[in-house]
Amino acid sequence: MTTRILVTGGAGFIGSHYVRKLLGPDGPGDISVTVLDKLTYAGNLANLDEVRDHPGLAFVQGDICDPEVVGKLMAEHDQVVHFAAESHVDRSIDGGAEFVRTNVVGTHTLVDAAHRAGIARFVHISTDEVYGSIDEGSWPETHPPQPNSPYSATKAASDLIALAYHRTHGVDVRVTRCSNNYGHHHFPEKVIPLFVTNLLDSRKVPLYGDGANVRDWLHIDDHVQGIELVRTRGRAGEIYNIGGGTELSNAELTELLLRECGADWRTSVEHVTDRKGHDRRYSVDCTKMRDELGYAPRVGFEQGLAETVQWYADNRAWWEPLKKRAAL
Repeated sequence: MTTRILVTGGAGFIGSHYVRKLLGPDGPGDISVTVLDKLTYAGNLANLDEVRDHPGLAFVQGDICDPEVVGKLMAEHDQVVHFAAESHVDRSIDGGAEFVRTNVVGTHTLVDAAHRAGIARFVHISTDEVYGSIDEGSWPETHPPQPNSPYSATKAASDLIALAYHRTHGVDVRVTRCSNNYGHHHFPEKVIPLFVTNLLDSRKVPLYGDGANVRDWLHIDDHVQGIELVRTRGRAGEIYNIGGGTELSNAELTELLLRECGADWRTSVEHVTDRKGHDRRYSVDCTKMRDELGYAPRVGFEQGLAETVQWYADNRAWWEPLKKRAAL
């Protein structure tokens, strides 16, 4: 029997990769996918070109905040994997209203409709940023949210709303919190694609503050692997951290990108004023994913980064119009 999965934000970076994997030759083979995406600036139908003609794919352009659209789709599906979100911290600092609407109101619209339609499973994709900042050690899933940006605050709120529907109504909600993703098809406002595309154009890259902020890096293949483990083998009402196991300061990351692109620090790096409320370090404890679901990252960072840089070098036709339109 075919499982009908509704994927919100399925034309974005992570969501489209998930859809390509589900419908690809190594996918489970017993599913159909409907992508619901508003196609805002970061949504791109070209991200689905690889599976556009797959008989199991349908696309609906629509808003997750629209109860009529969402309610109709919920009635036609068995499971939901919810990626759709406003996700760029800098944009949330400039103005948080759209983040509240999409991340909080949108998630509530979805999970409420899922409850009313009797959806069998609702996987909510979140972020390690909800935990705040940690000087040493790593956050377990039991650590209370302490978000510091408008973006992370709205994601924390969406987590709590989704989990409340599990505790109140018994909806099978599963939450994933990932570390920083990287890979191909990543919208070029985020640090790795921004730096890579700037360097490919012999432009400078903007390094915030002293460059000592630390992030854990997770290849998109490993993130999708983790999401599928949670969807197929996770437990209702649980939170799962998905990390990549490679912690780097922004300065260290910049050095690696300069090397991959054949550039040097002196002529290519511009120090800029630090981001407001910039979290110093993120680190997630993935013990639960490992012990319960058998998760382990498979893509080495050196290999993954080299392949990512090469993809952007080979796919200017994908990212150049995006940067021009966004004036990045």
